[in-house]
Amino acid sequence: MDRLIYLDNAATTKVKPEVVDAMLPYFTEEFGNPSSVYSFAAKNKTVIEKAREMIAASINAKPKEIYFTGGGSESDNMAIKGIARAYKDKGRHIITSKIEHHAVLHSLRALEKDGYEVTYLDVDEYGVVKLDELKKAIRDDTILITIMFANNEIGTIEPVKEIGQIAKEHGILFHTDAVQAYTQVPIDVKELNIDLMSASGHKINGPKGIGYIYIKSGINIEPLIDGGAQERNRRAGTENVPAIVGLKKAAELAIANMEERVAYESELRDYLIKSIMERIPYTRLNGDRHNRLPNNTNFCFQFIEGETLLIMLDMEGICGSSGSACTSGSLDPSHVLKAIGLPDEIAHGSLRLTLSEETTKEDIDYVVDKLDKIVARLRQMSTMYADFIDSKTGDVR
Repeated sequence: MDRLIYLDNAATTKVKPEVVDAMLPYFTEEFGNPSSVYSFAAKNKTVIEKAREMIAASINAKPKEIYFTGGGSESDNMAIKGIARAYKDKGRHIITSKIEHHAVLHSLRALEKDGYEVTYLDVDEYGVVKLDELKKAIRDDTILITIMFANNEIGTIEPVKEIGQIAKEHGILFHTDAVQAYTQVPIDVKELNIDLMSASGHKINGPKGIGYIYIKSGINIEPLIDGGAQERNRRAGTENVPAIVGLKKAAELAIANMEERVAYESELRDYLIKSIMERIPYTRLNGDRHNRLPNNTNFCFQFIEGETLLIMLDMEGICGSSGSACTSGSLDPSHVLKAIGLPDEIAHGSLRLTLSEETTKEDIDYVVDKLDKIVARLRQMSTMYADFIDSKTGDVR
């Protein structure tokens, strides 16, 4: 393989060298447990608090409202299960959407087994939650609305501010999974009426295994992990100091060049969309054309299967992902693509390509050229495509 083009940044990102450099001393030199009383270790408590202050400032929160976790999935679980259990006497009804990340959906499925009721909202053809349906779904016993900030597959950005306002007007807590959105779009938790928010380090060029949850002051929540008194008794376990330092550094770097990076990625994203849609026929762009994450593209190519497409792209040194869950052993297409109304035969031919600030126009040209040839080759082997062409030309076999 002469060339590697990584276009799966929604799955994970490369840790920046500056982040690694910031983390290294806390593995070998400043390795003390922050909970220890002697000064060598206790000073790491100050390091953690500095990181907490920086993260809080990035979303206009208070430092005491930030809690470090093991990643986005833990943060989602903590928000949903923690709120459900803390407010179970008030009600056992939760509202979400059909296109949430599995960390949210599976948390809710677990709660349903414990007697909670969940309403799963429909979305429109672009993946946007229908606000009228949200209002209609609210009940006297609704305790939580959990709607993602932006979809991880199709990139659509939800009307978070409006959702937060609806929740606020009805006295319901609002949680948003912002794992894909944090540092990709500006987030002000006060302005957007967000009560709880999840984020992750490895989506922003930081390390894996670290994330945080924002919990607005005054909100009660039951911890998922029992043990010591770390994170103000809400998340037990010795703090992962190197990873927290890495998260802080990654967030600092991402926010410092956010405006320039987003403008660059958006321009490149639009170029990729235009190139693919013009060169490859019978292609659908999934998600909102403009109201989407700056680095996200998602397509469906009719008459082909996404997993085969991924394998052939990999042979050309191109890393992408499919919206189809068949890559994890299931023959069912993506729940997100089904929710926006795509039939299975089209949803199975999906491809997500997500960019970074390191992606170049030359990379895009290379990818589009290879993709064009691969899709054409796969369609030549497709009986469905042959039948479709015959039907258009009038040829009868």
